[in-house]
Amino acid sequence: MKQKGDKYERELAAYINEHTSLNSFRAPLSGGGHVGLSGGADILGAPDLFIEAKRVERLNFHDAMRQAETNIEKTESKDVPIVINRKNNMKTGDSLCLIRLDAFLVFYRSFLREGGFVKDEGRDEEVSILQENS
Repeated sequence: MKQKGDKYERELAAYINEHTSLNSFRAPLSGGGHVGLSGGADILGAPDLFIEAKRVERLNFHDAMRQAETNIEKTESKDVPIVINRKNNMKTGDSLCLIRLDAFLVFYRSFLREGGFVKDEGRDEEVSILQENS
């Protein structure tokens, strides 16, 4: 089962890279409980995101988010926790993403400003506020 998770982490990093031009990668020793050694996140190289990758059929999203948030505390990371889950026979692009609503709204407002849907109201401080509340 661990091999399945390891493979998904590599697939997910490659998928992120393909669609963003980033150079993310599976964290060494991720999935093995080695929080201090891997930085805690399963995928590294995705700026501002603390990615917890899960490839399981039945996922308790609250427990998975709690795991990501606990690892963030242990590593004193400023990243935003996100849980990404894929079941068997799903395409990587069909994976589900779980993010806290306040974090989503920071990203969404940025998208809306970039697209010209709303005026820039100087809300760049929201990211630091979000990090303080996590």
